[in-house]
Amino acid sequence: MGMTMTQKILARHAGLDAVHAGQLIQAKLDLVLANDITAPVSINEFETAGFDKVFDKDRIALVMDHFVPNKDIKSATQCKQCRTFARKFDIKHFYDVGVMGIEHALLPEKGLVAPGEAVIGADSHTCTYGALNAFSTGVGSTDLGAAMAAGQTWFKVPAAIKVNVTGHKRPYVCGKDIILWLIGKIGVDGALYQSLEFFGDGLKELGMADRLTIANMAIEAGGKNGIFPVDDITREYLKGRVTRPWEAVEPDEDAEYVRTVELDLDKIDCTVSWPHLPENARSAREGKDIPIDQVVIGSCTNGRIEDMAAAAEIFRGHHLAKGVRGIIIPATQDVYRECIKRGYTEIFMDAGCAVSTPTCGPCLGGYMGILAAGERCVSTTNRNFVGRMGHVDSEVYLASPAIAAASGIAGHIAHPEEVMK
Repeated sequence: MGMTMTQKILARHAGLDAVHAGQLIQAKLDLVLANDITAPVSINEFETAGFDKVFDKDRIALVMDHFVPNKDIKSATQCKQCRTFARKFDIKHFYDVGVMGIEHALLPEKGLVAPGEAVIGADSHTCTYGALNAFSTGVGSTDLGAAMAAGQTWFKVPAAIKVNVTGHKRPYVCGKDIILWLIGKIGVDGALYQSLEFFGDGLKELGMADRLTIANMAIEAGGKNGIFPVDDITREYLKGRVTRPWEAVEPDEDAEYVRTVELDLDKIDCTVSWPHLPENARSAREGKDIPIDQVVIGSCTNGRIEDMAAAAEIFRGHHLAKGVRGIIIPATQDVYRECIKRGYTEIFMDAGCAVSTPTCGPCLGGYMGILAAGERCVSTTNRNFVGRMGHVDSEVYLASPAIAAASGIAGHIAHPEEVMK
């Protein structure tokens, strides 16, 4: 029996000729990641276990992004613990105020992930890096603490779903619309502990930003990970970012998949997920009767320069509707700088938006955009569970940057075509 892309990577890192779905393995890791929320728990476990050294100071990344700049004493204390740990063990990839970014946008940007590598992070959206043909997945902080010392961890090898992508993207459609449509089709548990593996002629329609967004939200379908093959789009993105040797991974011709999902881009319109699950996907055209209070454009899902460009295209020459707040959060310092160079920051401000330093902030209901009871937000983040961005009686509608910008201008959930007539 052949192996999928994910299974091949895991076999290689476990030192085995082959692995199969359901098998328990011990695998070496290329990168271990934590943030200012999860790292303190991992550090506590690391110290409680009596570890006195890390496995490789160059293969641990600590990114201060959730509550940074610190919002209160507790968040300041957590970051201080991370800073102390990073200094003690001379952690090379430590990112703090002024040089940090949202972790899952920052690490690919910095070239810390390459095809064929195995990455874990104490954050569920670590699955983002599958866009680069890596196996990457989220783990608990205890496992992460052990991995910082051992450089390896255990996995149950996942089965896989084949997603066959065909067709061409329609106007204003991006990776966010595509993954919301897919989750709407298979459900939030449709890929439970399985690998979503993407193939097909339609991949040429998906830029790296689209792929990163799609892989980022594999977890919202219950997936263990999402992964794409290497093609010219991947190689172009890696050029100048990754200088170490890497080896692309392809599935065997007789690789086994539990099922195949057909994803025809021609049929996917601008899509919004209604509260309170990402699977509640509908066309943006159905939202004219839903007034909103806030839009948030950013996060590890949609804070890249392509996302900023899409939002700026809609906002140019427009202003937020009366009573609507707009918050723009470039995902990294480089994205922020590029927004300034291209004039996007001025466009956002002219439209009445606030522009923030990189932070996860409002995505997890932390700060920089908390919702009160009864308020509605169109957000480019990745979850819309009850109370996700604030009060349990608030509502989050997940959407692309173009839809979020159009909705902010219209004052209700809107298809971009509504404001770009």
